[in-house]
Amino acid sequence: MMAGSLPAAVGFLAAVRPHGGSLPRPDFASAGRRSELSEETAGHSLRAVLLHPEAPDGAHARDRGTTVILAGELYNRDELAGLLPAGSSPDSDAALVLALFGLYDVHAFRLLNGRFSAFVTAGERVVLATDHAGSVPLYVSAAAGQVLAATEAKALRTAAGGQPLPARPVRRLAGVQQVPAGTVLDVRVSTADCVAHRTWAPPLSRRIVSEHEAVETVRQVLDRAVRVRMGTDTPLVVLSGGIDSSSVAALSARRSAGRIDTVSMGTEEADEFPQARVVATHLRSAHREVTVSTADLLRRMPHTVWAAESLDPDIVEYLLPLTALYLRLEGGGRRILTGYGADIPLGGMHREDRLPHLDTAVCHDMATFDGLNEMTPVLSQISGHWSTHPYWDRDVLDVLVALEAGLKRRYGQDKWVLRAAMGDLLPHEVVIRPKLGVHEGSGTTAAFTRLLVDAGVPHQGVDRAKRMVVHDLFDHVVVAGRHPDEVKTEEVVEQVAERLASGAPAAL
Repeated sequence: MMAGSLPAAVGFLAAVRPHGGSLPRPDFASAGRRSELSEETAGHSLRAVLLHPEAPDGAHARDRGTTVILAGELYNRDELAGLLPAGSSPDSDAALVLALFGLYDVHAFRLLNGRFSAFVTAGERVVLATDHAGSVPLYVSAAAGQVLAATEAKALRTAAGGQPLPARPVRRLAGVQQVPAGTVLDVRVSTADCVAHRTWAPPLSRRIVSEHEAVETVRQVLDRAVRVRMGTDTPLVVLSGGIDSSSVAALSARRSAGRIDTVSMGTEEADEFPQARVVATHLRSAHREVTVSTADLLRRMPHTVWAAESLDPDIVEYLLPLTALYLRLEGGGRRILTGYGADIPLGGMHREDRLPHLDTAVCHDMATFDGLNEMTPVLSQISGHWSTHPYWDRDVLDVLVALEAGLKRRYGQDKWVLRAAMGDLLPHEVVIRPKLGVHEGSGTTAAFTRLLVDAGVPHQGVDRAKRMVVHDLFDHVVVAGRHPDEVKTEEVVEQVAERLASGAPAAL
C-alpha cells in the first residue's frame, strides 16, 4: 500500500477545466519531487501536479472514467479491502478508494480512517474529500466550467476567483475556500453547484463504563493507531517526556523489531531534556537532543505560518517548536510519530476538578479545531518528512471524546485514563508527571512575548499584537507568495508595534 515507509503522495494541485487549460504555478511549502498527470475526457481536461517522496504511481488510480488522486494514507486498509468483491486486490490506497467509490459513491469516505485529502473526477463531477480531522488540509476554487483544488492554499493564490461553496473562505485569497474536516464536496463542473456531505463528527454523547473497561479500550485503540502508523522503517518519535509522547514512544518500542529513534527539542531558555531522557533510557531508544536558540526559534515563525497556513497565534506558538525541530532533522524523509493532540479530546490542559467545566472544554475544543491546521503534515514536509499523530486516529478520537468526564479527570489527575492505560509501560514518575505544553517547555510563548515588549508593545496589547504579527506573516508568505527566508520576524514585529503606537487599525 505504501512505497517504502512514506505515502505515495504528500500533496497535490489538481484542476478539471476546459480543454487546453493550464494549472497555476504549483507553489508548495512541502519539499519533494513533482510529477505531472494529464488526462482528457469528452468534456474536459484533468491536470495535476503530485508532490511525492518516491514513486507517485500509488497516488492515483483510474477505471471506467473515474480517477482518484490521493495525498496521504489510510489506516484501516484490511477492513476496507474486506468490503470489496472476492478477487479484488487494489495495489495502492488510491486504487482502494477508487474501488470503494465504485461501490458506495461519496459515502465511501464515511468508511475511511486515514490522514488524507482526495480529488475524484467522475464524468461531470469533481468530488473533494478530507479525512475526519481535516489533518491534510484541502483548498478549492470552483467556478462554472472549472474546479481547482490543492493541499496548500498558496498553490491556488493565482487562481481566478471562484464562487461561494459550503466551505471556509481563506484570508485575502478571493474565491479560495478550505474544505471542512470530515466533509465531502460533490461539485458539478459545468455549473459549480455543490452538495456537501458530512462524513464524521466528534461524538456528543458520553459513554459510562468501568475503569477497567475504559483503560483496556484506550490501550487497545491507541496501540493499534501507533502500529498502523509505524511503516516499514524505524520510526522516529518526538519525545517530550510527558505522558502523551511517552505513550506513543512506548507503544512504538513495544512493536518495533529493533531500537526506535527518539528526539527532543529545547532552547537555551527552557527544555524538557531530563524528563525525555528518563523515557529514552527506559525504552532503550536511540535518543537525540536538539537545542535551538530562542532567536532562531523566532526567526522560524514565517516558516511555521508558511507551512501551517494558520491565522491563530496560539496555534502558531504550539507549532513553532515543531517546525524548528523538523528543520533540524537531516537525512532522507523519515516517518515521524508524535504525541500531539491528546489534550483536546482528554481536556488535558484543564486543571479544575469540576466535571461540567471539563466536558465543556472538551466540547469547545472538539467543535473549534477545524481550520486551525495544527495537525498538518506540511510542518514536517518542509524538510521532506512525514508526520502522523496517533491521538487523532478516528477510532482513538471516537473512544477518547466519548468517555465521560470523570474518567478523564480522576483521583486528582488530568488524563487519568491514559495514565492508567500506560502504567505498566512507563516509569511511575512519567505516568504522574503534570502536563506542560510544548510552547511552554521550549520557552516559545515567553520569547515571543518578550520580542513584542522589547519592540515597545505594552503588556496589555501583547495578545492583539501577536494576532497582527501572524496575520501579517500570512499575508507575506501565503497571499503574496514570498519565501519565508525573505521575511524577517523582527521587522514584522517592529511594523506591528509602530501601527499600534500610532493607533492605526489592524489589518483585517
